[in-house]
Order: sequence, then C-alpha cells, then structure tokens
Amino acid sequence: MPLTEVVLVDENDRPTGVMEKQEAHVKGALHRAITVYVFNSRQQLLLQQRAEEKYHSGGLWSNTCCSHPAPGEETLQAAHRRLYEEMGLRCALTPMFTLTYRLPLDNGLIEHELGHVYFGVTDDVPQMNPDEVSSYAYQSIDEIAQQMATTPEQFTAWFQLTFARIPEYWQTFQSEQPN
Repeated sequence: MPLTEVVLVDENDRPTGVMEKQEAHVKGALHRAITVYVFNSRQQLLLQQRAEEKYHSGGLWSNTCCSHPAPGEETLQAAHRRLYEEMGLRCALTPMFTLTYRLPLDNGLIEHELGHVYFGVTDDVPQMNPDEVSSYAYQSIDEIAQQMATTPEQFTAWFQLTFARIPEYWQTFQSEQPN
C-alpha cells in the first residue's frame, strides 16, 4: 500500500493536521473521508465488492466508492477523483450530508471518520480498477436493505452505518432534480 496522508479534523471538520493513512486507522484518529453513492436511471444503487487484497474489508460489498481527500484537496474534488480511479465513472455529484463514526474493524484497525456523503446518477458502464474493486452490481434500496438484514457480514461496516440514512436522502435528492 502506498504511503498516503489523510487530513486529521476536529468534530467540526476543522483540519488539525495530517497523518499517514495506516497510522490514522491504527490509532483511530478522526480524519476526513468521502463516501459516494451513484445510482442509475432505474433508481438502483451501484455497489462495489472491494478487492480481496485491500488492507481492510477485502471482498466485502460497499457503496459505489469511498476514500480520503489528500491534504489541500476539497472533498468534492476527492469524490470525483476516486469515483474515476475506482469505477472509471464521471458524473455530477451532489453533497448530501456529513456524519462522524468510529467503527472498529475485524483486523484491529479503526475507522474514525468525518464522512462527506455525495450522490450522483449515471447510466455509464463502470470500468473497474482491479486493484480496488473485484465486482460490481446494481440493486434497489429495498434489495440492499433485505440483504443487509439477512447477511450483514457481507457488507462493510461503514456502508451498513451510512446506508440507514440513504432512503430518506435519496427521496430528497430525487425531489430536487429537474424533470
């Protein structure tokens, strides 16, 4: 894994410094993150199955993409960058909400993030980066909720946490789109 830095923040998303990504996850340091949810015109969410080789949560299903902005990079810019790097997609992204969470992972790492959540819509075909993603699928919100209820171990911890808020925000997002 290449050495990359994440932006440490306080509970109000004010930068307090930078730290190497792996170290931040070992120490559970609060840092800035981005989470992207891309839907198609049939209102299905694009899920990714994380590559097995990822340093945590490999092989689990998750939202379209997620990552961390680099120091000095805006969250929207990071969301666009990672959506293209992971899934080969470009589309308009809309900021929807932020949330802070602290989730211990099975391998001893800790996801302690202030996440900026973005929504987008495209019918373009994903071009997966095999270093990041092993598979993808489109599913309705109801299908995902049903699978999470029966097999939660197949999904990343942060996806399970953020997904609970997605149906409400998806309705708001749709109502604000021009016809």
